Amino acid sequence: MGNRRLLFLLGILAVNYLLFQSILVPYGNGNASWSSPPEKYALLLHDNVSFSSLHSTPKYFTVWNPLKGNASEISDSSASIAMVKKVHIPIIEDETGHRNWIKGMHNDAKSGLVSELGANRNDVHSVHEKKDVGKNDNLELESVGSRRSFIAILAKESNMDFSVKQFVETKNGTSTVSQLKNKYSASDNSTAGSMPRRKMRCEMPPKSRTLIQEMNHILVRHRASSRAMRPRWSSKLDLEILAARFEIEHAPIITHDKELYAPLFRNLSMFKRSYELMEHTLKVYIYKDGDKPIFHQPILKGLYASEGWFMKLMEENKHFVVKDPAKAHLFYMPFSSRRTGGADHFLVACHDWAPYETRHHMEHCIKALCIADVTQGFKIGRDVSLPETYVRSARNPQRDLGGKPPDQRPILAFYAGSMHGYLRPILLKHWKDRDPDMKIFGPMPPGVASKMNYIQHMKNSKYCICPKGYEVNSPRVVEAIFYECVPVIISDNFVPSFFEVLNWDAFSIILAEKDIPNLRQILLSVPEEKYLKLQLGVRRVQKHFLWHAKPLKYDLFHMTLHSIWYNRVFQIKGR
Repeated sequence: MGNRRLLFLLGILAVNYLLFQSILVPYGNGNASWSSPPEKYALLLHDNVSFSSLHSTPKYFTVWNPLKGNASEISDSSASIAMVKKVHIPIIEDETGHRNWIKGMHNDAKSGLVSELGANRNDVHSVHEKKDVGKNDNLELESVGSRRSFIAILAKESNMDFSVKQFVETKNGTSTVSQLKNKYSASDNSTAGSMPRRKMRCEMPPKSRTLIQEMNHILVRHRASSRAMRPRWSSKLDLEILAARFEIEHAPIITHDKELYAPLFRNLSMFKRSYELMEHTLKVYIYKDGDKPIFHQPILKGLYASEGWFMKLMEENKHFVVKDPAKAHLFYMPFSSRRTGGADHFLVACHDWAPYETRHHMEHCIKALCIADVTQGFKIGRDVSLPETYVRSARNPQRDLGGKPPDQRPILAFYAGSMHGYLRPILLKHWKDRDPDMKIFGPMPPGVASKMNYIQHMKNSKYCICPKGYEVNSPRVVEAIFYECVPVIISDNFVPSFFEVLNWDAFSIILAEKDIPNLRQILLSVPEEKYLKLQLGVRRVQKHFLWHAKPLKYDLFHMTLHSIWYNRVFQIKGR
Protein backbone atom coordinates (compact mmCIF):
# COMPACT_ATOMS: atom_id res chain seq x y z
CA MET A 1 0.00 0.00 0.00
CA GLY A 2 2.86 2.34 0.90
CA ASN A 3 4.64 1.54 -2.36
CA ARG A 4 1.52 2.37 -4.38
CA ARG A 5 1.18 5.76 -2.68
CA LEU A 6 4.85 6.49 -3.34
CA LEU A 7 4.51 5.57 -7.02
CA PHE A 8 1.34 7.70 -7.25
CA LEU A 9 3.13 10.74 -5.79
CA LEU A 10 6.13 10.24 -8.08
CA GLY A 11 3.77 10.05 -11.07
CA ILE A 12 2.07 13.32 -10.07
CA LEU A 13 5.49 15.01 -9.70
CA ALA A 14 6.59 13.72 -13.11
CA VAL A 15 3.41 14.99 -14.77
CA ASN A 16 3.76 18.39 -13.11
CA TYR A 17 7.39 18.57 -14.19
CA LEU A 18 6.46 17.75 -17.77
CA LEU A 19 3.65 20.31 -17.76
CA PHE A 20 5.98 22.97 -16.34
CA GLN A 21 8.60 22.24 -19.00
CA SER A 22 6.01 22.30 -21.80
CA ILE A 23 4.97 25.82 -20.76
CA LEU A 24 8.52 26.99 -21.49
CA VAL A 25 8.52 25.67 -25.07
CA PRO A 26 7.31 28.33 -27.53
CA TYR A 27 4.55 27.63 -29.97
CA GLY A 28 5.78 25.90 -33.06
CA ASN A 29 8.56 23.89 -31.34
CA GLY A 30 6.59 21.69 -29.02
CA ASN A 31 7.94 18.54 -30.65
CA ALA A 32 11.57 19.62 -30.47
CA SER A 33 14.06 17.40 -28.72
CA TRP A 34 14.78 18.49 -25.11
CA SER A 35 18.13 16.84 -24.87
CA SER A 36 19.77 18.74 -27.75
CA PRO A 37 19.04 21.94 -29.66
CA PRO A 38 17.35 21.86 -33.05
CA GLU A 39 20.09 22.06 -35.65
CA LYS A 40 18.32 24.76 -37.65
CA TYR A 41 17.77 27.14 -34.75
CA ALA A 42 20.80 26.61 -32.52
CA LEU A 43 22.57 29.77 -31.40
CA LEU A 44 25.41 27.97 -29.64
CA LEU A 45 28.06 28.82 -32.22
CA HIS A 46 31.77 28.30 -32.45
CA ASP A 47 34.59 29.15 -34.80
CA ASN A 48 34.22 26.38 -37.33
CA VAL A 49 30.45 26.33 -37.60
CA SER A 50 28.61 28.05 -40.42
CA PHE A 51 25.23 29.68 -39.79
CA SER A 52 22.50 28.94 -42.31
CA SER A 53 20.28 31.70 -43.66
CA LEU A 54 16.96 32.11 -41.89
CA HIS A 55 14.96 33.37 -44.85
CA SER A 56 12.14 30.91 -44.13
CA THR A 57 11.63 30.88 -40.38
CA PRO A 58 8.52 30.15 -38.30
CA LYS A 59 6.85 32.97 -36.42
CA TYR A 60 8.81 32.10 -33.29
CA PHE A 61 11.67 29.69 -32.78
CA THR A 62 13.78 28.40 -29.91
CA VAL A 63 17.14 29.86 -28.93
CA TRP A 64 19.14 27.29 -27.03
CA ASN A 65 21.58 28.35 -24.33
CA PRO A 66 23.34 25.58 -22.38
CA LEU A 67 23.62 26.35 -18.69
CA LYS A 68 26.70 24.30 -18.04
CA GLY A 69 29.25 22.06 -19.67
CA ASN A 70 31.34 22.32 -22.84
CA ALA A 71 30.08 22.85 -26.31
CA SER A 72 30.82 19.25 -27.11
CA GLU A 73 28.65 18.13 -24.21
CA ILE A 74 25.54 20.05 -25.19
CA SER A 75 23.43 16.91 -25.46
CA ASP A 76 23.67 16.52 -21.69
CA SER A 77 22.70 20.09 -20.86
CA SER A 78 19.51 21.91 -20.11
CA ALA A 79 18.22 24.75 -22.23
CA SER A 80 17.02 28.25 -21.59
CA ILE A 81 14.46 29.34 -24.12
CA ALA A 82 13.50 32.69 -25.61
CA MET A 83 11.22 33.79 -28.39
CA VAL A 84 12.73 35.46 -31.46
CA LYS A 85 10.77 36.85 -34.37
CA LYS A 86 12.11 37.30 -37.93
CA VAL A 87 15.78 37.52 -37.05
CA HIS A 88 18.58 37.60 -39.60
CA ILE A 89 22.09 37.03 -38.28
CA PRO A 90 25.13 37.89 -40.42
CA ILE A 91 28.72 36.84 -39.75
CA ILE A 92 31.24 39.56 -38.94
CA GLU A 93 34.92 39.88 -38.06
CA ASP A 94 36.09 41.83 -35.05
CA GLU A 95 39.32 43.79 -34.66
CA THR A 96 40.98 40.83 -32.98
CA GLY A 97 40.48 38.62 -36.01
CA HIS A 98 38.03 36.36 -34.17
CA ARG A 99 34.83 35.53 -35.98
CA ASN A 100 31.71 36.84 -34.26
CA TRP A 101 28.25 35.91 -35.30
CA ILE A 102 25.89 38.69 -34.36
CA LYS A 103 25.95 42.17 -35.75
CA GLY A 104 22.48 43.46 -35.13
CA MET A 105 18.91 42.52 -35.67
CA HIS A 106 15.56 44.08 -36.37
CA ASN A 107 11.97 42.86 -36.42
CA ASP A 108 8.47 44.13 -36.80
CA ALA A 109 6.69 43.96 -33.46
CA LYS A 110 6.08 46.73 -30.92
CA SER A 111 8.42 46.52 -27.90
CA GLY A 112 12.09 45.64 -27.79
CA LEU A 113 14.44 43.37 -25.88
CA VAL A 114 18.06 42.75 -26.74
CA SER A 115 21.03 41.54 -24.77
CA GLU A 116 24.64 42.45 -25.12
CA LEU A 117 26.96 39.57 -25.67
CA GLY A 118 30.07 38.08 -24.19
CA ALA A 119 32.76 36.01 -25.89
CA ASN A 120 36.04 34.33 -25.04
CA ARG A 121 38.19 31.66 -26.61
CA ASN A 122 38.05 29.60 -23.39
CA ASP A 123 35.28 30.81 -21.13
CA VAL A 124 32.08 32.70 -21.75
CA HIS A 125 30.36 34.97 -19.24
CA SER A 126 26.99 36.55 -19.66
CA VAL A 127 26.74 40.34 -19.72
CA HIS A 128 24.27 41.25 -17.02
CA GLU A 129 24.18 44.95 -17.85
CA LYS A 130 21.27 45.34 -20.26
CA LYS A 131 20.75 48.27 -22.59
CA ASP A 132 17.94 49.06 -25.01
CA VAL A 133 15.65 46.74 -23.05
CA GLY A 134 11.90 47.09 -22.82
CA LYS A 135 10.37 48.02 -19.47
CA ASN A 136 8.55 44.78 -18.86
CA ASP A 137 11.18 42.42 -20.30
CA ASN A 138 13.90 40.50 -18.49
CA LEU A 139 16.98 38.71 -19.71
CA GLU A 140 19.13 36.39 -17.63
CA LEU A 141 22.09 34.47 -19.03
CA GLU A 142 24.12 32.18 -16.84
CA SER A 143 27.88 31.79 -17.04
CA VAL A 144 28.83 29.02 -19.41
CA GLY A 145 32.12 27.18 -19.73
CA SER A 146 33.35 26.40 -23.24
CA ARG A 147 36.53 25.77 -25.14
CA ARG A 148 35.27 27.75 -28.12
CA SER A 149 33.87 31.18 -28.78
CA PHE A 150 30.24 31.61 -27.78
CA ILE A 151 27.68 34.31 -28.47
CA ALA A 152 24.05 34.57 -27.40
CA ILE A 153 21.52 37.18 -28.40
CA LEU A 154 17.85 37.09 -27.54
CA ALA A 155 15.32 39.48 -29.02
CA LYS A 156 11.59 39.77 -28.49
CA GLU A 157 9.03 41.93 -30.27
CA SER A 158 11.06 44.93 -31.37
CA ASN A 159 10.50 47.27 -34.29
CA MET A 160 13.30 49.63 -33.28
CA ASP A 161 16.75 49.81 -34.80
CA PHE A 162 19.28 49.25 -32.06
CA SER A 163 22.97 48.97 -31.37
CA VAL A 164 24.76 45.87 -30.19
CA LYS A 165 28.08 46.05 -28.34
CA GLN A 166 30.37 43.11 -28.63
CA PHE A 167 32.69 42.27 -25.76
CA VAL A 168 35.57 39.87 -26.20
CA GLU A 169 36.95 38.72 -22.89
CA THR A 170 40.69 38.11 -23.05
CA LYS A 171 43.33 37.41 -20.48
CA ASN A 172 43.83 41.14 -20.06
CA GLY A 173 40.18 41.75 -19.33
CA THR A 174 37.10 42.76 -21.29
CA SER A 175 37.53 45.15 -24.22
CA THR A 176 34.92 46.73 -26.43
CA VAL A 177 35.32 45.56 -30.01
CA SER A 178 32.92 47.81 -31.86
CA GLN A 179 29.67 49.71 -31.60
CA LEU A 180 27.50 48.41 -34.39
CA LYS A 181 24.29 49.98 -35.57
CA ASN A 182 22.39 48.30 -38.39
CA LYS A 183 19.05 48.81 -40.00
CA TYR A 184 17.20 45.81 -41.29
CA SER A 185 13.95 45.38 -43.11
CA ALA A 186 11.04 43.79 -41.29
CA SER A 187 10.57 41.28 -44.09
CA ASP A 188 12.08 37.81 -44.10
CA ASN A 189 14.20 38.79 -47.09
CA SER A 190 16.35 41.28 -45.16
CA THR A 191 20.11 41.20 -45.82
CA ALA A 192 23.11 42.20 -43.78
CA GLY A 193 23.98 45.88 -43.93
CA SER A 194 27.71 45.15 -43.95
CA MET A 195 27.48 42.76 -46.88
CA PRO A 196 27.87 44.79 -50.11
CA ARG A 197 25.02 44.09 -52.51
CA ARG A 198 26.23 42.20 -55.52
CA LYS A 199 25.46 44.12 -58.68
CA MET A 200 23.21 42.47 -61.22
CA ARG A 201 24.35 41.99 -64.82
CA CYS A 202 22.02 44.74 -66.03
CA GLU A 203 23.68 47.22 -63.64
CA MET A 204 27.18 46.72 -65.06
CA PRO A 205 28.77 47.52 -68.43
CA PRO A 206 28.90 44.53 -70.79
CA LYS A 207 32.09 42.49 -71.00
CA SER A 208 31.97 42.61 -74.81
CA ARG A 209 30.63 45.25 -77.17
CA THR A 210 29.27 44.87 -80.69
CA LEU A 211 28.69 48.15 -82.51
CA ILE A 212 26.38 48.77 -85.46
CA GLN A 213 29.18 48.46 -88.04
CA GLU A 214 30.06 44.96 -86.86
CA MET A 215 26.37 43.99 -86.85
CA ASN A 216 26.19 44.89 -90.53
CA HIS A 217 29.17 42.62 -91.23
CA ILE A 218 27.54 39.77 -89.25
CA LEU A 219 24.34 40.08 -91.30
CA VAL A 220 26.29 39.96 -94.59
CA ARG A 221 28.28 36.92 -93.45
CA HIS A 222 25.09 35.14 -92.35
CA ARG A 223 23.47 35.65 -95.73
CA ALA A 224 26.60 34.47 -97.55
CA SER A 225 26.92 31.32 -95.44
CA SER A 226 23.28 30.37 -95.98
CA ARG A 227 23.70 30.69 -99.78
CA ALA A 228 26.69 28.35 -99.67
CA MET A 229 24.59 25.49 -98.22
CA ARG A 230 23.14 22.70 -100.33
CA PRO A 231 19.80 21.81 -98.79
CA ARG A 232 17.92 18.71 -99.89
CA TRP A 233 14.39 19.98 -100.15
CA SER A 234 11.63 17.44 -100.23
CA SER A 235 8.23 18.79 -99.23
CA LYS A 236 6.05 21.06 -101.33
CA LEU A 237 6.22 23.78 -98.66
CA ASP A 238 10.01 23.71 -98.63
CA LEU A 239 10.09 24.06 -102.40
CA GLU A 240 7.76 27.05 -102.19
CA ILE A 241 10.10 28.78 -99.76
CA LEU A 242 13.12 28.01 -101.93
CA ALA A 243 11.33 29.42 -104.99
CA ALA A 244 10.45 32.56 -103.02
CA ARG A 245 14.08 33.04 -102.09
CA PHE A 246 15.16 32.78 -105.72
CA GLU A 247 12.64 35.44 -106.73
CA ILE A 248 13.70 37.77 -103.90
CA GLU A 249 17.37 37.49 -104.81
CA HIS A 250 16.51 38.25 -108.46
CA ALA A 251 13.91 40.93 -107.82
CA PRO A 252 13.45 43.60 -110.53
CA ILE A 253 15.27 46.84 -109.76
CA ILE A 254 13.07 49.55 -108.19
CA THR A 255 14.40 53.08 -107.73
CA HIS A 256 11.14 54.80 -106.84
CA ASP A 257 7.93 53.63 -105.25
CA LYS A 258 4.74 55.51 -104.41
CA GLU A 259 4.20 53.69 -101.10
CA LEU A 260 7.75 53.20 -99.87
CA TYR A 261 10.61 55.64 -99.26
CA ALA A 262 13.69 54.06 -100.81
CA PRO A 263 16.41 55.48 -98.46
CA LEU A 264 14.78 53.69 -95.51
CA PHE A 265 15.62 50.23 -96.86
CA ARG A 266 18.79 48.25 -97.32
CA ASN A 267 17.43 47.04 -100.65
CA LEU A 268 14.02 48.38 -101.65
CA SER A 269 13.71 45.96 -104.58
CA MET A 270 14.25 42.86 -102.44
CA PHE A 271 11.99 44.13 -99.65
CA LYS A 272 9.08 44.90 -101.97
CA ARG A 273 9.28 41.55 -103.76
CA SER A 274 9.61 39.68 -100.48
CA TYR A 275 6.58 41.49 -99.05
CA GLU A 276 4.53 40.63 -102.15
CA LEU A 277 5.50 36.96 -101.90
CA MET A 278 4.64 36.94 -98.20
CA GLU A 279 1.15 38.22 -98.96
CA HIS A 280 0.71 35.65 -101.75
CA THR A 281 2.41 32.59 -100.23
CA LEU A 282 2.80 32.60 -96.45
CA LYS A 283 0.54 30.44 -94.28
CA VAL A 284 0.80 30.28 -90.49
CA TYR A 285 -0.52 27.74 -88.03
CA ILE A 286 -1.14 28.95 -84.44
CA TYR A 287 -0.79 26.66 -81.46
CA LYS A 288 -3.83 27.07 -79.21
CA ASP A 289 -2.39 25.86 -75.91
CA GLY A 290 -1.17 29.15 -74.45
CA ASP A 291 -2.23 30.17 -70.97
CA LYS A 292 -5.51 32.06 -71.29
CA PRO A 293 -4.51 35.17 -69.27
CA ILE A 294 -1.45 35.61 -71.50
CA PHE A 295 -2.51 34.34 -74.88
CA HIS A 296 -6.25 34.94 -75.22
CA GLN A 297 -6.31 38.23 -73.29
CA PRO A 298 -3.21 40.01 -74.64
CA ILE A 299 -1.99 43.24 -73.06
CA LEU A 300 -2.62 46.11 -75.48
CA LYS A 301 -1.40 49.00 -73.34
CA GLY A 302 1.91 49.85 -71.72
CA LEU A 303 5.46 48.64 -72.26
CA TYR A 304 4.63 45.08 -73.35
CA ALA A 305 2.01 46.16 -75.88
CA SER A 306 4.01 44.91 -78.89
CA GLU A 307 3.65 41.31 -77.76
CA GLY A 308 -0.07 41.73 -77.03
CA TRP A 309 -0.94 43.54 -80.26
CA PHE A 310 0.81 40.94 -82.41
CA MET A 311 -0.96 38.11 -80.58
CA LYS A 312 -4.34 39.75 -81.01
CA LEU A 313 -3.92 40.62 -84.69
CA MET A 314 -2.34 37.28 -85.58
CA GLU A 315 -5.14 35.33 -83.96
CA GLU A 316 -7.79 37.43 -85.73
CA ASN A 317 -6.10 37.20 -89.11
CA LYS A 318 -7.85 35.12 -91.78
CA HIS A 319 -5.46 35.76 -94.66
CA PHE A 320 -2.31 34.14 -93.25
CA VAL A 321 -3.70 31.75 -90.61
CA VAL A 322 -4.61 28.16 -91.49
CA LYS A 323 -6.22 25.49 -89.31
CA ASP A 324 -4.36 22.59 -90.95
CA PRO A 325 -0.70 22.46 -89.80
CA ALA A 326 0.18 20.46 -92.94
CA LYS A 327 -0.42 23.61 -94.99
CA ALA A 328 1.70 25.96 -92.84
CA HIS A 329 5.10 27.42 -93.70
CA LEU A 330 5.50 28.82 -90.19
CA PHE A 331 4.20 27.82 -86.76
CA TYR A 332 3.40 30.55 -84.25
CA MET A 333 4.02 29.56 -80.63
CA PRO A 334 2.60 31.76 -77.90
CA PHE A 335 5.33 32.64 -75.45
CA SER A 336 3.46 30.69 -72.73
CA SER A 337 3.18 27.42 -74.68
CA ARG A 338 6.65 26.04 -73.80
CA ARG A 339 6.74 23.95 -76.97
CA THR A 340 9.96 22.82 -78.58
CA GLY A 341 10.11 24.05 -82.15
CA GLY A 342 12.49 23.96 -85.08
CA ALA A 343 13.49 26.53 -87.68
CA ASP A 344 9.91 26.85 -88.99
CA HIS A 345 8.56 27.84 -85.54
CA PHE A 346 8.53 31.39 -84.21
CA LEU A 347 7.53 33.31 -81.11
CA VAL A 348 7.01 36.99 -80.32
CA ALA A 349 7.90 38.26 -76.84
CA CYS A 350 8.60 41.63 -75.26
CA HIS A 351 8.98 40.66 -71.59
CA ASP A 352 12.32 41.15 -69.87
CA TRP A 353 12.70 37.45 -69.09
CA ALA A 354 12.02 36.26 -72.66
CA PRO A 355 15.69 35.72 -73.67
CA TYR A 356 16.32 33.62 -70.56
CA GLU A 357 13.09 31.61 -70.78
CA THR A 358 13.62 30.73 -74.46
CA ARG A 359 17.32 29.95 -74.43
CA HIS A 360 16.98 26.14 -74.23
CA HIS A 361 13.76 24.53 -75.44
CA MET A 362 13.13 27.29 -78.02
CA GLU A 363 16.74 27.82 -79.02
CA HIS A 364 16.29 26.88 -82.69
CA CYS A 365 13.14 28.92 -83.28
CA ILE A 366 12.92 32.32 -84.89
CA LYS A 367 12.52 34.68 -81.93
CA ALA A 368 11.04 38.15 -82.32
CA LEU A 369 12.26 39.86 -79.14
CA CYS A 370 12.25 43.38 -77.79
CA ILE A 371 15.51 42.59 -75.98
CA ALA A 372 17.61 42.21 -79.12
CA ASP A 373 20.92 41.82 -77.30
CA VAL A 374 23.74 39.98 -79.07
CA THR A 375 25.29 39.14 -75.67
CA GLN A 376 22.10 37.30 -74.61
CA GLY A 377 21.88 34.90 -77.54
CA PHE A 378 20.15 37.08 -80.14
CA LYS A 379 21.16 35.75 -83.57
CA ILE A 380 21.46 38.37 -86.31
CA GLY A 381 19.96 37.01 -89.54
CA ARG A 382 17.71 34.52 -87.73
CA ASP A 383 15.99 36.40 -84.89
CA VAL A 384 13.91 39.55 -85.30
CA SER A 385 14.31 42.74 -83.26
CA LEU A 386 10.76 43.59 -82.16
CA PRO A 387 10.07 47.30 -81.56
CA GLU A 388 9.16 48.07 -77.96
CA THR A 389 6.12 50.32 -78.20
CA TYR A 390 4.65 52.19 -75.25
CA VAL A 391 0.96 52.33 -76.14
CA ARG A 392 -0.86 54.94 -74.04
CA SER A 393 -4.37 54.14 -75.31
CA ALA A 394 -5.47 50.66 -76.41
CA ARG A 395 -8.54 52.14 -78.12
CA ASN A 396 -6.54 54.76 -79.98
CA PRO A 397 -2.87 53.68 -80.26
CA GLN A 398 -2.14 56.68 -82.55
CA ARG A 399 -3.22 59.28 -79.97
CA ASP A 400 -1.00 62.44 -79.99
CA LEU A 401 0.80 61.21 -83.12
CA GLY A 402 3.12 63.69 -84.86
CA GLY A 403 5.26 66.67 -83.90
CA LYS A 404 6.32 70.14 -84.94
CA PRO A 405 8.13 70.92 -88.21
CA PRO A 406 11.97 70.93 -88.16
CA ASP A 407 12.22 74.73 -88.03
CA GLN A 408 9.98 74.89 -84.93
CA ARG A 409 12.04 72.63 -82.70
CA PRO A 410 14.15 74.92 -80.44
CA ILE A 411 15.53 72.14 -78.17
CA LEU A 412 18.70 70.45 -79.43
CA ALA A 413 18.34 67.25 -77.38
CA PHE A 414 15.92 65.87 -74.78
CA TYR A 415 15.90 63.02 -72.30
CA ALA A 416 13.87 62.34 -69.16
CA GLY A 417 13.52 59.04 -67.35
CA SER A 418 14.41 56.78 -64.45
CA MET A 419 18.02 55.98 -63.58
CA HIS A 420 17.83 52.34 -64.64
CA GLY A 421 21.12 50.58 -65.32
CA TYR A 422 24.64 51.98 -65.39
CA LEU A 423 24.44 54.21 -68.50
CA ARG A 424 21.74 56.75 -67.67
CA PRO A 425 23.52 58.11 -64.57
CA ILE A 426 26.55 58.70 -66.81
CA LEU A 427 24.37 60.66 -69.24
CA LEU A 428 23.06 62.89 -66.45
CA LYS A 429 26.49 63.30 -64.92
CA HIS A 430 27.78 64.83 -68.15
CA TRP A 431 24.76 66.77 -69.39
CA LYS A 432 22.20 67.52 -66.69
CA ASP A 433 21.99 71.33 -66.22
CA ARG A 434 25.07 71.85 -68.40
CA ASP A 435 23.62 73.61 -71.49
CA PRO A 436 20.28 75.36 -72.02
CA ASP A 437 19.71 73.56 -75.34
CA MET A 438 20.34 70.14 -73.77
CA LYS A 439 17.22 69.22 -71.77
CA ILE A 440 18.54 66.21 -69.89
CA PHE A 441 16.51 65.27 -66.79
CA GLY A 442 16.01 62.42 -64.37
CA PRO A 443 12.58 60.96 -63.55
CA MET A 444 9.67 63.28 -64.20
CA PRO A 445 6.99 63.50 -61.49
CA PRO A 446 3.88 61.33 -61.93
CA GLY A 447 0.62 62.68 -63.27
CA VAL A 448 -1.11 63.61 -66.51
CA ALA A 449 0.49 67.07 -66.65
CA SER A 450 3.94 65.53 -66.40
CA LYS A 451 3.18 63.06 -69.22
CA MET A 452 1.99 65.88 -71.44
CA ASN A 453 5.12 67.86 -70.59
CA TYR A 454 7.21 64.83 -71.61
CA ILE A 455 5.36 64.54 -74.91
CA GLN A 456 5.68 68.27 -75.63
CA HIS A 457 9.43 68.11 -75.03
CA MET A 458 9.69 65.33 -77.63
CA LYS A 459 7.56 67.27 -80.10
CA ASN A 460 9.80 70.36 -79.64
CA SER A 461 13.20 68.65 -79.79
CA LYS A 462 15.42 67.98 -82.77
CA TYR A 463 17.00 64.90 -81.24
CA CYS A 464 15.58 62.53 -78.61
CA ILE A 465 18.21 60.69 -76.59
CA CYS A 466 17.47 56.95 -76.24
CA PRO A 467 19.97 55.41 -73.78
CA LYS A 468 19.67 51.82 -72.66
CA GLY A 469 18.21 51.08 -69.24
CA TYR A 470 18.46 47.75 -67.49
CA GLU A 471 18.29 46.12 -70.92
CA VAL A 472 19.54 47.24 -74.34
CA ASN A 473 16.10 48.17 -75.68
CA SER A 474 14.08 51.27 -74.88
CA PRO A 475 10.54 52.38 -75.81
CA ARG A 476 11.96 55.88 -76.44
CA VAL A 477 13.16 54.80 -79.88
CA VAL A 478 9.60 54.26 -81.12
CA GLU A 479 8.36 57.22 -79.05
CA ALA A 480 10.82 59.49 -80.84
CA ILE A 481 9.60 58.25 -84.23
CA PHE A 482 6.01 58.62 -83.03
CA TYR A 483 6.59 62.32 -82.22
CA GLU A 484 8.82 62.87 -85.28
CA CYS A 485 11.99 63.48 -83.28
CA VAL A 486 15.26 62.01 -84.61
CA PRO A 487 16.23 59.17 -82.22
CA VAL A 488 19.80 59.09 -80.89
CA ILE A 489 20.35 55.47 -79.83
CA ILE A 490 23.06 54.89 -77.21
CA SER A 491 23.16 51.17 -76.45
CA ASP A 492 26.07 48.92 -77.37
CA ASN A 493 25.04 45.37 -78.41
CA PHE A 494 21.49 46.47 -79.32
CA VAL A 495 20.22 45.30 -82.71
CA PRO A 496 17.77 47.92 -84.08
CA SER A 497 14.28 46.81 -85.09
CA PHE A 498 13.78 45.14 -88.50
CA PHE A 499 17.55 45.25 -88.90
CA GLU A 500 17.48 42.82 -91.83
CA VAL A 501 15.53 45.23 -94.07
CA LEU A 502 15.75 48.80 -92.67
CA ASN A 503 18.62 51.25 -93.08
CA TRP A 504 18.72 53.00 -89.70
CA ASP A 505 21.29 55.53 -90.89
CA ALA A 506 18.51 57.18 -92.91
CA PHE A 507 16.42 58.22 -89.89
CA SER A 508 18.51 57.92 -86.70
CA ILE A 509 21.90 58.49 -85.14
CA ILE A 510 23.51 55.51 -83.40
CA LEU A 511 26.37 56.32 -81.02
CA ALA A 512 28.69 54.18 -78.94
CA GLU A 513 28.29 54.49 -75.18
CA LYS A 514 31.81 55.90 -74.89
CA ASP A 515 30.70 58.94 -76.95
CA ILE A 516 28.43 60.36 -74.22
CA PRO A 517 30.96 63.01 -73.08
CA ASN A 518 31.01 64.36 -76.66
CA LEU A 519 27.25 64.15 -77.22
CA ARG A 520 26.54 67.85 -77.75
CA GLN A 521 29.51 68.36 -80.07
CA ILE A 522 28.47 65.35 -82.17
CA LEU A 523 24.91 66.63 -82.57
CA LEU A 524 26.03 70.17 -83.38
CA SER A 525 28.41 68.81 -86.02
CA VAL A 526 25.51 67.32 -88.02
CA PRO A 527 24.95 69.63 -91.04
CA GLU A 528 21.49 71.18 -91.32
CA GLU A 529 20.92 69.45 -94.65
CA LYS A 530 21.61 66.05 -93.13
CA TYR A 531 19.36 66.77 -90.16
CA LEU A 532 16.50 67.65 -92.50
CA LYS A 533 16.99 64.35 -94.34
CA LEU A 534 16.99 62.47 -91.04
CA GLN A 535 13.82 64.22 -89.94
CA LEU A 536 12.17 63.42 -93.26
CA GLY A 537 13.24 59.80 -92.81
CA VAL A 538 11.59 59.73 -89.38
CA ARG A 539 8.30 60.99 -90.82
CA ARG A 540 8.40 58.46 -93.67
CA VAL A 541 9.36 55.47 -91.52
CA GLN A 542 6.69 56.30 -88.95
CA LYS A 543 3.97 54.22 -90.61
CA HIS A 544 6.10 51.10 -90.22
CA PHE A 545 5.99 51.51 -86.40
CA LEU A 546 2.25 51.99 -85.86
CA TRP A 547 -0.39 49.55 -84.58
CA HIS A 548 -3.89 49.54 -86.06
CA ALA A 549 -7.01 47.76 -84.83
CA LYS A 550 -7.35 46.52 -88.41
CA PRO A 551 -3.85 46.00 -89.82
CA LEU A 552 -2.76 48.16 -92.76
CA LYS A 553 -0.21 47.36 -95.43
CA TYR A 554 3.38 47.90 -94.27
CA ASP A 555 2.31 48.67 -90.66
CA LEU A 556 3.96 47.28 -87.53
CA PHE A 557 2.05 44.00 -87.60
CA HIS A 558 2.96 43.30 -91.22
CA MET A 559 6.56 44.48 -90.77
CA THR A 560 7.01 42.07 -87.85
CA LEU A 561 5.49 39.15 -89.75
CA HIS A 562 7.52 40.02 -92.84
CA SER A 563 10.85 40.01 -90.96
CA ILE A 564 9.98 36.57 -89.55
CA TRP A 565 9.13 35.38 -93.06
CA TYR A 566 12.22 37.04 -94.56
CA ASN A 567 14.62 35.43 -92.07
CA ARG A 568 12.96 32.06 -92.58
CA VAL A 569 13.41 32.32 -96.35
CA PHE A 570 17.13 33.05 -95.92
CA GLN A 571 17.63 30.50 -93.17
CA ILE A 572 18.12 27.38 -95.29
CA LYS A 573 19.47 24.37 -93.46
CA GLY A 574 20.60 21.09 -95.01
CA ARG A 575 18.77 17.94 -94.11
